[in-house]
Parts: sequence; C-alpha cells; structure tokens
Amino acid sequence: MRLQRRSLKKARIEIIPMIDTIFFLLVFFMISTLSMARFRGVQVNLPKAASGSQAPAESVTVTLTKEGQLFLNKEEVGRESLLQSLRQQLKKNPELLVIINADNGVQHGKVVEIMDEARQAGVAKLSIAVKPKENKQ
Repeated sequence: MRLQRRSLKKARIEIIPMIDTIFFLLVFFMISTLSMARFRGVQVNLPKAASGSQAPAESVTVTLTKEGQLFLNKEEVGRESLLQSLRQQLKKNPELLVIINADNGVQHGKVVEIMDEARQAGVAKLSIAVKPKENKQ
C-alpha cells in the first residue's frame, strides 16, 4: 500500500502587510519630526489698524523686535549691514517695496530710524505692517 504524499506548498512571504506597516511607520516618523522641528519666525506683536492691504510678492520685510533685534526677511542683520542689503535688493528691483514689521512695544523713534535708513538706501516705497482690527458690531 502506497501512501499519498501531500504536495508541499511553497512558503510565501506576504508583502502587502509589510508595506502597510512600513507606510504607517513612515507617516508616524514624518509627523513626529514635524512636531519636533522648530519653525523659525520672528515673533512680533503688530499694531492694529482698520485699513490695510496685502503685501505684493516683490517686497522685503524689515522686522524690529521689542528687544531691539533687527531682521531682514527673517535673517538677523545689524544696522550697518541693513543699508548695504537694501541697496543690493534695490539693484535687483528698483521698484522694491520695504515693509517695516515693528513690534507694538517698539518706540516710535526706532521705527523712524529704520525708515530713515531705508530712504538713505534709495527706497521709494515704504509700508508699515499691521494686524487687521476686529470689527465689533
């Protein structure tokens, strides 16, 4: 009497669950690194105004913090290098708009000094950044 042998099935690695797990881990680590990354931005408390408009794409932002730090497009600069940087930007675009982004606690005289330096660099268009005022009715 001869016994019948079972046919051996080839072992397979199921790849679909492994791909699902890898994608889950990838998304998990992407989200966790985003929460760990520190977004660099200059924190200023802008004054409020009832009127205003959006800044055009061809503009440079000069930020003055309450502590007296000076930033040009989110990069810290000194008073001396601000004038040179603005002149370089004006060579690229003579119609450049400079937006002064000063903290609400900054003294008025400091803002005027920044405006004066921008005028010395040859800037013709100056603007001051504000937050929109909430309408209470």
